[in-house]
Amino acid sequence: MKTLDRMTDGPWQKYHGPNLGYIQDQYEKFLEDPQSVEPAYRELFASWGSPPSLPNNEKKADTQVSGGTLDRNLLKKGVDAGKLVWNIRTYGHLAADIDPIGIGNKVDTRLLQPETYQLSQADLTALPAEVVWEEAPGDVKNGWEAIQRLHQIYTGTIAYEFSHVHEDEERNWLNSQAESGMNLPPLSGDEKKHLLKRLLEAEQFEEFLHRTFVGAKRFSVEGNDALIPMLDEIVREMAHADVSSILMGMAHRGRLNVLAHVLGKSYSKIFSEFLNSPNKHLVPSEGSMGINYGWTGDVKYHLGADRFLKEKDAHEVRITLANNPSHLEFVNPVVEGFARAAQEDRSKPGYPEQDVNKAATILIHGDSAFPGEGIVAETLNFNKLPGFRNGGTIHIIVNNRIGFTTEGKDSRSTLYASDLAKGFEIPIIHVNADDPEACIAAARLASEYRNKFKKDFLIDLVGYRRYGHNETDDPETTQPLIYQKIKQHDTVTNLYMKKLINDKVITQADADEIKAKIQKGLMDSYESVKSKEPIDHVLLSINPSGDNSKPKVKTAVSVETLRAMNTELLQWPDGFTVYPKLKRILERRRAALEAGGKVDWGHAETLAFASILADGQPIRITGQDAERATFAHRNLVLHDSVDGATYCPLHTLSHAKASFAIHNSPLSEASVLGFEYGYNVYSPETLVIWEAQYGDFTNCAQVIIDQFITSGRSKWRQKSGLVMLLPHGYEGQGPEHSSARLERFLQLSGEDNWTVANLTSSAQYFHLLRRQASIVNTEDARPLVLMAPKSLIRNPRVASSVTSFSEGSFQEVIEQPGLGKSPKKVERLVLCSGKVAVDLEEAIDKQKDEDYSWLHVLRVEQLYPFPKEEISRIMKKYSNVKEILWVQEEPQNMGAWSYMEPRIREIAPKGIEVSYCGRPERSSPASGYQDVHLYEQQTIINFALNRKTINQHISLGR
Repeated sequence: MKTLDRMTDGPWQKYHGPNLGYIQDQYEKFLEDPQSVEPAYRELFASWGSPPSLPNNEKKADTQVSGGTLDRNLLKKGVDAGKLVWNIRTYGHLAADIDPIGIGNKVDTRLLQPETYQLSQADLTALPAEVVWEEAPGDVKNGWEAIQRLHQIYTGTIAYEFSHVHEDEERNWLNSQAESGMNLPPLSGDEKKHLLKRLLEAEQFEEFLHRTFVGAKRFSVEGNDALIPMLDEIVREMAHADVSSILMGMAHRGRLNVLAHVLGKSYSKIFSEFLNSPNKHLVPSEGSMGINYGWTGDVKYHLGADRFLKEKDAHEVRITLANNPSHLEFVNPVVEGFARAAQEDRSKPGYPEQDVNKAATILIHGDSAFPGEGIVAETLNFNKLPGFRNGGTIHIIVNNRIGFTTEGKDSRSTLYASDLAKGFEIPIIHVNADDPEACIAAARLASEYRNKFKKDFLIDLVGYRRYGHNETDDPETTQPLIYQKIKQHDTVTNLYMKKLINDKVITQADADEIKAKIQKGLMDSYESVKSKEPIDHVLLSINPSGDNSKPKVKTAVSVETLRAMNTELLQWPDGFTVYPKLKRILERRRAALEAGGKVDWGHAETLAFASILADGQPIRITGQDAERATFAHRNLVLHDSVDGATYCPLHTLSHAKASFAIHNSPLSEASVLGFEYGYNVYSPETLVIWEAQYGDFTNCAQVIIDQFITSGRSKWRQKSGLVMLLPHGYEGQGPEHSSARLERFLQLSGEDNWTVANLTSSAQYFHLLRRQASIVNTEDARPLVLMAPKSLIRNPRVASSVTSFSEGSFQEVIEQPGLGKSPKKVERLVLCSGKVAVDLEEAIDKQKDEDYSWLHVLRVEQLYPFPKEEISRIMKKYSNVKEILWVQEEPQNMGAWSYMEPRIREIAPKGIEVSYCGRPERSSPASGYQDVHLYEQQTIINFALNRKTINQHISLGR
């Protein structure tokens, strides 16, 4: 046994005052009965013997409060010290050194000062370190030193915000990481040299572009150069964690630098995009290269890239930077969809099997865009949702303190650009971009947290912007004082180089040699491109022949197969209690495939899904009510009415050879549609479907539609077979529940970029889904925009016989049965689409004695690509037609009329008038009054079916 006499020896140096008295009490109990004290104390006393005596001026504490001898003043000092420690952890970031150029607002930091709690240095010195800071390292001897060390940790060049994380395990782990310095191990000499090299590469690349392509936009990273080695570090950490794919999204700031140094895009390729300007008469001077059939291209700082990286003994990792439009943050949900698709195994029936370790996501944000664009909050909300979570995203805000010309005080209502993330309990680090080693530490902590807890982490990289928003902009007109500071502020590369020279890690000659090699590499790449002939870009049609027909595929399924699947779909597990009302509805499907039976819309969809799964093709469908469907026609996730358990019949289908994922989505359109687009792009073999609650809710997702879905193939060669189901139809439900804005999709149609359809039968839906599934993973892949029905879902006129499924295929144009039997008598040819065609059929059937030999109706089921050949063929049969009438429910400036009119006129026989029948031009899609709706609807039908109105014009004005 060791015997010690001095308080500074061994473990006793940590104990003072009442704590030393308490230890003496425990020792006396130990002498009487070793089992009466805790094992830790038994081991302590057995190893070190008795604790030292109290100094003469200190009293032994009485641990019995009732005895009245407890030093209440000392106890209060301890409690107050605890408050101080909590506030240092919580608010230390307010005093942190995270502002490289000193332009931030001064913040009240009195909560971090001992004086605020009436604590003096002497008070804190009298307290043991472990009383103030339980995890105090051994070299911290008392409370005063503990507070000083915590100040140093929480107010340095890394600022931590963890107090909003409510999970104790996570918050304690985060604080422990910060306070132990585990994420801040000193870099080796070689690591420091490599870090400097990467900073030099980033800086010299930007400077070379600045000198060589004067006035060209490049949106440089300068001021936040540390982003490049930070991304290196995250990629390295993920590779060593056996992550196979890293999916990245970012806007244009620093994008060229990331492409060059993280994605490995060659300097020569980037330089060629500056040098070889396209034909200025055809495309903008910033257009990208290699334009060919159907590829109009995009500017160089919007383009993405792929790279496979293998580093020593680490796992090979695929790095993907997504293509991104100027709509900044809208790429976020697309990349989240990429990651989910990369993580899932879709080869087996049931829900896909997800392994979040397969792929990781990095999203790089702007400091104005992060709090300013709602799509950010929508995407953060995916973090814990079963259908959308992907095991955590590392977010980096490239914080240059200015959004174009707008400073933080005008762009957000929060102290930090990152504050939005607090609502989602995402840990936040603010790091000074001029301290590259701190930036590396931040990247390591973010990676480790993501891999350990499978949740998001945010790094706020606080720097500045060395030039204007783009390099043609003069920022001093709006930020003169800031740019005076920036001009006088040395670059991070020079600052770090001087530090390494001072620390004798490298010499000036070493630094000059590294810099010279980088400059030579840049110049050699430039010279190799400069010597080549410039490329002349020519825009060509994607389909110069004009043949927009889809490939002919077999979509019919035998009656036997359909009946076998139908039987299984109506079998539920033993003990599973289907809601009685729903059970009666589903039971009707048993006879639907028998002779004389009819298959309604929802039933046809289920059979289509079942047959697609039987073909070995996975399906994913989401929407705000996708499991049941807004109009309760799907019900593919059944809920036990007794215990609430769920069951999906498509998961146990014996025919299925692939996964079926169906998820109710959050109340969001933009982020969810972006996610599904990304999922489909990354997993092209999957039939991915997004269903809007109502079709006009796509208004909220217009950026995703305009910038990605309609034009992604043209701009980036990015193929998608995404299906959008958009409920559409006029039933008197008012302006917001009528129109899916068909006119907008038709206006966006071009270069065979998608299919737009408006159907009138369940069999048509079945065949169209199967046709779409057959092309999604081919060169013919195109999105499908379907004006899905509402009231027609249960209209018996839309239900189809079983032979409609077992025979035939999708028909782009359908002639109305019963009409057109005497072609020479037909005087009016009505063209229409969707619900109004069924309304016309119903009105005709009600007037069975009426002679309609003068009338024929064509249902245009596929609006785009326009079925020109098919309509022309039918028109030729009716040589005595006097008028072609387009009939629609929508106002004249909406719906399909503006799109159809010139196309119908082009193929109409010479001298035949092409007329319009529908509501007049309106600013609102539909009336909010049921009686007005019914009057207008009936007027449209009456006009179309009245022979006397031939060559007249309808007017619904009041």
